[in-house]
Amino acid sequence: MADQYAYSGDDKRPTEIPAIRWEEPPEGPVLVLLDQTRLPAEEVELVCTDAPALVEAIRSLAVRGAPLLGIAGAYGVALAAVRGFDVDEAAAALASARPTAVNLALGVRRAQSAHEAALAKGGDVRQAASAALAAARQLHREDAEASARMAEHGLALLDELLPGGGHRILTHCNTGSLVSGGEGTAFAVGLAAHRAGRLRRLWVDETRPLLQGARLTAYEAARSGLAYTLLTDNAAGSLFAAGEVDAVLIGADRITADGSVANKVGSYPLAVLARYHHVPFIVVAPVTTVDPDTPDGASIEVEQRPGHEVTEVVAPQVPVAGAQEAGGGIPVAPLGTQAYNPAFDVTPPELVTAIVTEEGVVSPVTAEALAEVCARSRRVTTG
Repeated sequence: MADQYAYSGDDKRPTEIPAIRWEEPPEGPVLVLLDQTRLPAEEVELVCTDAPALVEAIRSLAVRGAPLLGIAGAYGVALAAVRGFDVDEAAAALASARPTAVNLALGVRRAQSAHEAALAKGGDVRQAASAALAAARQLHREDAEASARMAEHGLALLDELLPGGGHRILTHCNTGSLVSGGEGTAFAVGLAAHRAGRLRRLWVDETRPLLQGARLTAYEAARSGLAYTLLTDNAAGSLFAAGEVDAVLIGADRITADGSVANKVGSYPLAVLARYHHVPFIVVAPVTTVDPDTPDGASIEVEQRPGHEVTEVVAPQVPVAGAQEAGGGIPVAPLGTQAYNPAFDVTPPELVTAIVTEEGVVSPVTAEALAEVCARSRRVTTG
């Protein structure tokens, strides 16, 4: 089978990929993104000069991943403010660009609130723009710090549940530095296990739609020197049956008040398989992904992707320009075939062994435990 073995421990290759950065060239501030639709074929950057360009980048998945979307949303508000565009209009467009990921709207609100507060205190438009940018940069720093703490907590949990090392971890979608201000969420835990010499194998689901596991997680695993193996989503069951999976680690796009977890479609079947085979199913996500205003999984708006992503095969370096446009790929289904293509599914809390956050581990997953970890985070932030 397709396989990639670990590089030696002396390997010093970079693991942090600059997925997003703010730059101020002479012609004016811009937001620079690594175009994730072009990976792994080529590393190409997109330069956004206004909020509409960033909205398109978000919708096309050029920039993606819950924590990074929050950072991008905050920078998008700052970009509108610095360049003199309508901040409220930009904030509304950004916040609605992808409905399932709660971090996006949170990041937008944070920068927008900083902008509004500066104006309310009598600041001019320049001072208000500076406040929005400072809020975005602070969110970026906080996410990097949260990533490091999640990796630490996650590795400790793995060692507690699976003493002796040699972890064989199955992951789904993409949760590394491409989705974060730091080294990611679930992938960061696997990376910490690798650096500690306790990762035996990272099983990487290809992850439909858009093959973000095959294109992005395998890309990050190769860059970081992890021992990894790529598999089709529907092959996971055979791995469990063969006793080849010690733990499942995934990220999250939204965690509701009761602990239901929305993540890339295919996560819920993994949770069911994990429960049947007595394998820990662990979610790694920052506290910002917990949405206390959404009571349960049934209340989550699940994004539906265009059908051509299922009915056609498109080369990864060809960006999808818009949700309603034809993909321009090779048909693999009869013309006119309808496709069911949700971007996410929802895993109920009773199937989740633990949720790892930067503030610690929630296990068992209950509404009360989640509320406590969120309250702890607020005390740290405001203290």
